[in-house]
Parts: sequence; structure tokens; C-alpha cells
Amino acid sequence: MFPLEKHSSNLTCAICLDCFRVPVTILCGHSFCEKCITTHWDTKSMSDLGPDCPICNEKFATRPTVKRNVSLSLLTEAANSNTGQSHKDPGKEEGPVLCKLHLKPLVYYCKRDQMSVCCECAIRECKNHDKDLLETEKKNQKLLLEKKNAEVAKLIEETKQSIKNLTENINQAKVMLSSSQTSNRVTAKFSTMIKILAERQEVTERFMEQQTEAAVSEATARLSDLEENVQKLTASQMKIAALHNLSDTELIKESMLIEVPRLKNIPFDLTPHLQDRLSGITEILTRISKLVVEDLERAVCTVVGHDIEGSPQEKRPILAVVPNPAAPSHPGGKEGLNRCALTFDPSTANGHLVLSQENRRAEHLTSGLRHVAEHASRFDSTWQVLCSQGFKQGQHYWELEVSKPWAYLGVTYSTIPRKEKGRRCMLGMNEMSWSLQLDEKQLNAWHNNRKETLAGSSRHGRIGMLLDYDAGTLSFYGDGHVKLHAFHCAFTQELFPACWIGEGVSITLCST
Repeated sequence: MFPLEKHSSNLTCAICLDCFRVPVTILCGHSFCEKCITTHWDTKSMSDLGPDCPICNEKFATRPTVKRNVSLSLLTEAANSNTGQSHKDPGKEEGPVLCKLHLKPLVYYCKRDQMSVCCECAIRECKNHDKDLLETEKKNQKLLLEKKNAEVAKLIEETKQSIKNLTENINQAKVMLSSSQTSNRVTAKFSTMIKILAERQEVTERFMEQQTEAAVSEATARLSDLEENVQKLTASQMKIAALHNLSDTELIKESMLIEVPRLKNIPFDLTPHLQDRLSGITEILTRISKLVVEDLERAVCTVVGHDIEGSPQEKRPILAVVPNPAAPSHPGGKEGLNRCALTFDPSTANGHLVLSQENRRAEHLTSGLRHVAEHASRFDSTWQVLCSQGFKQGQHYWELEVSKPWAYLGVTYSTIPRKEKGRRCMLGMNEMSWSLQLDEKQLNAWHNNRKETLAGSSRHGRIGMLLDYDAGTLSFYGDGHVKLHAFHCAFTQELFPACWIGEGVSITLCST
């Protein structure tokens, strides 16, 4: 081995005139301390001068990217080791950490032993081990830390959003508890029952309040869980930030132990679960109403000479509050109903549908999908359109002309899915909508993806629809005002008339 101390002059930076500390080589071949050449170029830049070499004065068009000269680093450390120089002057940057076994710089990271090693360790003790440059491994682990930190930050943001959504739903539930809408609906149901059931009204209303309070209490507990998750995620984020203050080896080892917390999904939706708890009450009340009214309607029809056995459609039980356009109970017949002047909402119409006649006619063209502007309310994949008008109370009647029996007619909440593919967006295929399916062979009633096949003719050119929001009924009538079907449900949101339209079919909203 040649005496390195005789060549110490070749291991000196031309800028600081001291032994190299993290030597780097620039494009012209000359080497300097990384800090020295960086400071030199920073000073030149402040004077609007381009980078150059302090030794040969070669000019560079752009600032070169400097990389550590590993060989020169080894020579410098070896020379310092032989001469006993420590180079730990106050205020000056320390050199690379040395291997305790061989007193040589740590330049590799052994992945098998999970430790930093020098060149001699790499060719002896760790000869067949999986290794990488220490700087490379450090950069890789820092990138992984950044990804973990970003994932934790994303989870924190999502959890905070869940807290916000759940808080809003809790407030809505509290408003629902304090409002009289549910109480009025139950009171209206009880008013149609015989007097012996009236004593159960107070008990039932108290039960509903208890269920609502229980739902709010359960949601409040979920809110606490979400807030606890934020604390866990924040603690994990702080732990990741603290790793950056460790040495290279410790940073690499500790970063491998960091795991992003896996949190249990906590739902923030509240109202549907609350409605499920209360649905048992409304279903029982509806069944009782059907039993009572069926006998009453049969008695009334007998008085007026109506042949109730003449049509199997008339055997269907209905609520007493539902007027029948064929035998109207309102003064003045059908004219006593609130006949609606509806129009289709262009912002909801699927690209296959064309609206005309002042948005009262919708036709499914066979020529294919048209280019339409993107809109949050539009049905992207489902051949469907909603009306602009919605109903939150009262009785409403409207009629539609259908050119061919390939359509679904009904009503829906505004929350019906609009961007998904598949049946869930269609009328009657979800819990948010109710529909009558017109088909060549049969009629079907749909709600929550459950089908009820109806008896009678499936061909009707004009369909009448009667919505009694407060009574919770939606009735369909065919040609000759024959009743086709009636849904019974406790509606909770604004309802919008809607149509699913098959290819080559047109639907017109009748004005009279």
C-alpha cells in the first residue's frame, strides 16, 4: 500500500484548502467539497453570474448536478486515519461515519443484517448478502416514509370528513326527533283505526322516540370512535416526523417498523338505519288499514251497485284515503284532484333521450348516444329522466301516454344513484324509488329490487298516477281508469315523478 500521507496535498479542496469533506467531482474533472462548491456557485448566482470551475475557469451553461466521489472519499478517510487527523473542528461539517471494525466510511447498507457497512465488510462479512448504497437505501426509505405520511394524512382527512358527515346526520336526527312530521303521520294512521286501538297510540309514539334517541346515542358513540381514530392517526404522523431526526442507520431501521394504522370502517349514515327500526310500526299500521278499508270499500261498492267481482284488479286492498279515478270520492270527480302540470328536467335526461314539446315529451332514439353536457344530476348510464317538480305533501294526480309497453313509470327520492352502471340506478331497483313496469307480456310492480307480478292486461296506452304523500300511498291506473296497483309506504323525502324509457319508446306528460 502506498503512503497516503505523502499525497495529502492531492486530497485537499482548492476552495477551503482543507481535506475533502464529502468530495464531489464536477464536469471538468476537478473535485471540491460539496459544501464549498455549492456555496461558491450560490455566491456567483447572487451576482447574476453563471457557474464555473474555480480552478480551470470552465463555464457551464446550467448548474451541474454534483454527486459524491466515493473513491475520493475512501482515500481521504484513509489518509485522515493514518495521520490521526480527526477533522472535527467546531463549526465545520463532520465527515462520514466510520466502520467500528475497519475504520472505513459506511457506504453500503446490508439488508439481511439491517445495518450499515463499509467496503471491506461488504466484500467479507456481507459478501453474499443483499446490499445497496447507503445513500440509495436512505432515499428509498425516505420515499416510503413520505408515502406512509401521505396515507396517514389522507386517512386523517377522510376521518375528519366522516366526523363532519356524522355530526350533520346527528343534527338531522335531532331535528327529526323534535319535529312533528313523524308524529303527525302516526296520528293520521291512528285516526283511521277503530277506537279500541287508540290507547296504543301513546305507547307506540313513545317507542318511536326511544328508537330515535337510541339511534342518536349510537351515532354519538360512533362519533367518539372517529375522533379517537384521528388521535391515533395524528400520533402515527408525529412518530413518522420524529424519525427524520435519527441517524441514517436508525432512520432506516425504525422506518421499517412504522405501520399505517388499519382502522375499522365506521359508518356515518344514520337516517336509513333509523327508518329501518321504525318500519315495523308503519308496516303493521298499513296492514291493519288495508284489512279495515277492504271491507268498507266492498260495502260502499255494494250500495252503489258496483260489481266488485267483475275485475280481479278491484280486489286489491287500498287505503281509505286513496281516491279512485274510476269511482272518484272527491267532489266533482277527477276534476277535484290536484292534477299536475309536469315537465321533464333536461339536466337529468340520459344521453339516449331527447326532450321536446316544451319538455313534456321524452323519446329514446334508436340512433344511439348523443353528446350531452356533463351534469351532476344526469343519469350517465341509465335510460332515465326525472321531472322538475317534486312533492313533499298533499295529493297529486298526473297521466302519461306511452307509445310502446317497454318502460318503468314511478317516483323516486332525489338521492337515487345516477352515475353507477347496472340495475341499481333504475326505478324500483333500490329503496329510494317505486315503479310500475310496462312489458309486452305482463305488468310488474317494483320496489327495493323486489318484484310483484300483477294480473290483467299489460297493454295500456295511458297510465294515471295518484300520489297521496301524507297517507303514504302511490296508485297506478290503466286505460279506462282501471286500478293496476297501489304501493303503501311512509315517505320521508321529497318525491319526483320519473321514467325509464326503452329503445324506440316515447312518453308524453299529459296536460289534461
